[in-house]
Amino acid sequence: MYETDAATPTPSWRERPAPQQPSYPDRGALEAVTSDLRSRPPLVFAGEVDSLRRAMAAASEGRAFVLMGGDCAESFQDNTADNIRLKLQTILQMAAVLTYGASTPVIKIGRMAGQYAKPRSTDTETRDGVTLPSYRGDSVNDHAFTAEARVPDPQRMLDAYLRAGTTLNLIRSFTMGGYADLREVHSWNRGFTDNPAYSRFESFAGEIDRAMRFMEAAGVDFDALRQVDFYAAHEALLLEYEDAMIRQDSRSGRLYDTSAHLLWIGERTRGPRDAHVALLAGVHNPVGVKIGPSTTGDEVRALMDELNPDGDPGRLTLITRMGSGRIREALPPIVEAVKA
Repeated sequence: MYETDAATPTPSWRERPAPQQPSYPDRGALEAVTSDLRSRPPLVFAGEVDSLRRAMAAASEGRAFVLMGGDCAESFQDNTADNIRLKLQTILQMAAVLTYGASTPVIKIGRMAGQYAKPRSTDTETRDGVTLPSYRGDSVNDHAFTAEARVPDPQRMLDAYLRAGTTLNLIRSFTMGGYADLREVHSWNRGFTDNPAYSRFESFAGEIDRAMRFMEAAGVDFDALRQVDFYAAHEALLLEYEDAMIRQDSRSGRLYDTSAHLLWIGERTRGPRDAHVALLAGVHNPVGVKIGPSTTGDEVRALMDELNPDGDPGRLTLITRMGSGRIREALPPIVEAVKA
């Protein structure tokens, strides 16, 4: 519960329709967990979020390229150091190719450290005549098809918070400790010599390596190449979790959702007057909205009015979710509506 400005209060998301939310049987347990989360340190910081917002503004003006990669949904079981490193490595490899090939700065964003919830088409799932609540991601319930496993458990949000924190710590160690140094591109391929895709990358890495040696011989300072900025993003699906992670920056007074640098709203929850839009309208993070082939120009304009009324560059990103068969006819009217 918060307001963006005392003079022009934003209605609480609790007063709006809130689709795709779990039905917790014990409200007391839920309130205890959210109270606990509010007392915990932020996972990301205002300065990092502001840096991403400036970078996204540069991308909107054609001065940078945004690369986002990661899983559709993370799992607690796969939250291992090796899996985190390999996802990061893949994104770094893609970014190196894009940067070298296009001579354009690449903004690196991982769908990591928080993508533990997932929307579902129905609230229940039926197998062999047995109907149970749908699996909504590891931060809500368990994938096992049993009555006990499928009960939404708010304690899982605490586990998601801890796993997101350790993931971000490991990512920061890699990206700030020299692992992402472009002079180490060959080392990213260790263990994958038999994979044709990595073999192709190795050839490209050789070109980058030669360019690095030339720059070194010319006296270029490589300190800036040892570290990279890497940002975390996930769908802001669980309203109770995201609300509990909102913090006020002591310097600017702005509100930030400190669960990730960038949050997005999904196709199923993007109603301009719905709770997810209301919650993210009140925070300073860059925000994305997924739009499908049925999206109208009026709907996009309404979302812009709610999420970016001042037209600030870098604040709002529209993420198309249309498929190759529909995008040629569905996207141009939306682009024209946004331009108008």
